[in-house]
Amino acid sequence: MLSKNAIVSNYSRVMDAKTLTLAPPTPPLPVPQPPPGLALFPSLKPPNKTLSFHQISVLLLTFAAYAAFHASRKPPSIVKSVLGPQPQTQNATADAGWPPFDGSRGPHRLGELDLAFLSAYAVGMYLSGHIGDRIDLRVFLTIGMMGSGFFTVVFGLGYFFSVHVLGFYVFVQIVCGLFQSIGWPCVVSVLGNWFGKSKRGLIMGVWNSQTSVGNIIGSLVASSVLGFGWGWSFVLPGVFIVVVGIVVYLFLVVSPENVGLELEGKEVEMNVEGLPLVVSEKVETGEAGLVQSENADSLGAIGFLEAWRLPNVAPFAFCLFFSKLVAYTFLYWLPFYIRHTAVAGVHLSHKTSGILSTIFDIGGVVGGILAGFISDAIEARAVTSLIFLLLSIPSLISYRIFGSISMISNVTLMFLSGLLVNGPYSLITTAVSADLGTQSLIKGNSRALATVSAIIDGTGSVGAALGPLLAGYISTRGWNSVFSMLTVSISIAAMLLIHVVKAEIKEKMNEGKWLRWSVVVQ
Repeated sequence: MLSKNAIVSNYSRVMDAKTLTLAPPTPPLPVPQPPPGLALFPSLKPPNKTLSFHQISVLLLTFAAYAAFHASRKPPSIVKSVLGPQPQTQNATADAGWPPFDGSRGPHRLGELDLAFLSAYAVGMYLSGHIGDRIDLRVFLTIGMMGSGFFTVVFGLGYFFSVHVLGFYVFVQIVCGLFQSIGWPCVVSVLGNWFGKSKRGLIMGVWNSQTSVGNIIGSLVASSVLGFGWGWSFVLPGVFIVVVGIVVYLFLVVSPENVGLELEGKEVEMNVEGLPLVVSEKVETGEAGLVQSENADSLGAIGFLEAWRLPNVAPFAFCLFFSKLVAYTFLYWLPFYIRHTAVAGVHLSHKTSGILSTIFDIGGVVGGILAGFISDAIEARAVTSLIFLLLSIPSLISYRIFGSISMISNVTLMFLSGLLVNGPYSLITTAVSADLGTQSLIKGNSRALATVSAIIDGTGSVGAALGPLLAGYISTRGWNSVFSMLTVSISIAAMLLIHVVKAEIKEKMNEGKWLRWSVVVQ
C-alpha cells in the first residue's frame, strides 16, 4: 500500500502530464434490479441459463419492443389517405375527407400533425438519453411503451367520438411523441451492455430490421381494419405495444451484472483510494498498483456537451438529420403518394396503397442487414454509408419517373429505394452510435451510450420532423418537387460524411488492411 505522500506525488505527476482529468464526486447510480419475471420462472436464472441465452433473449425482447414502437407510429401514414382530400376519381370528390384535414389545406394540416409528433419526439430524445443513463432502463422503457400505447389509442378515439378539433389531435401527437422518444436510447443502451464491438455492424443490422418489421406490422394491421373505421387503425397498434411492454417489464435484463454474469474481456474497475478518475489514455506510472487500467463506468453518465465533442459524433448526427428526413418522409407520406399516383393508369384503394407501401420497408430490412454486413467486412462505417447514400439518389429519381409505368416497376424501384435509403439510416442509428458511444476516448463507458445515441438519433429526428412537414406543403405543388427535396437532402447527407470517409480510408491504408485485401482479391 502506497503512503498518502506517494499517492499525492504520483497523482500530481500524472496531472502535469495531462493524461488524467479529475471528475467531481457523483452520487452512486441506482443498480437495476432483476426483472420480476425471473422470480416467477427461476429456471431462467444463471446458472440454469448461460450468457448466450440471455444475449439472445435481450436481442429478441429489444427487437420486439422497438418493433412495437414503430408499429404504433405507422397508423398516421396509413390513415392520411382517408383523413385528407381524396384523388379525383369516379368514386370520390376532391374535397372528401375527415375535418379538419379535408379540403385544399388538408395536406398542410397533416404535415403539421407530423411536425407536432416528431418535434416532441426530437426534443424528448435528448431528454430521454440523459435520463436513461441515470435510471433503470427496463422501467423507463416500460413507461415509454405504456404511454405510447395509451395515447395511440386516444388518437383513434377521435374517430369514435367524432372529434373534429385540430388542437385535440395535435396535443395527443405531442404527448405521444414524448413517450415514443424513450424507446430508442433505452434499447440501444441495453444492447450495448450485452454485446461487444465484434460483428456489431451485422448483429445490429439484423437487429435494426425491427424498425422496418414494426412498420410492416403497423401498415398491415392499420390497413386491414381501415374498412371498419380509421379509429381501429390506431386502437389495435396501441394495444399491441402495451402488451409487448408488459412482457418487457417482466423479462428484460438490462445488463449481465443484474443476473450475476460478466462479458468476456470486460475491463477491471480501478481507481486511486476511491478517487474518481477519467483516463484518456492508458497510463503507466512506474509505481506499483497506482494506475493499472481505465474505467469510466464508475464515474456515472457523460455530459451532454461532452458527448457532442466526441470525435465524429457531430458529422454523423447531421448526416442522420438529412437521411432521416428522407426516410420519415416515406414513412409518413408513401401510402398517400401511392394513393394519389396512378400505377399503370389506375388509382389504388386506401387498403391496397397501405399494404403496397410495406415493400419500401421490406427493402429497408435487406438494406440494414446488407449495410451492417458490408461495414463489418471492410471495417468502415462511413465508407459504407456514403456508398449507400450516393446510390440512393438515382434510385429515388428512377422511382419517381418510372414507378408509375407498371406494378412491377413500382414494386422493384420501391424495394430498391427502401434498401438504399434505410441502409445508412440503419447503420448510423445502431452500429455507428454504439461505436461512438463506446470509443477508446471514454474507454467503453456504457453510461455514455444512451447519451450519444440520443444525440445522434435526436438530431436525426429534427430532420424527421421537418421532412413530412415540407412534404405536406410541397406536395400541393406537385410530387416532382417533393422528390427534388429528397434527392437534395440525400446529397447533403453524403457531403457531410466526406471528411470522415477520408479519415477512415487513410486510417485503413495506414493499417495496411485494404492493401492486403486487394492483394488477396488479385
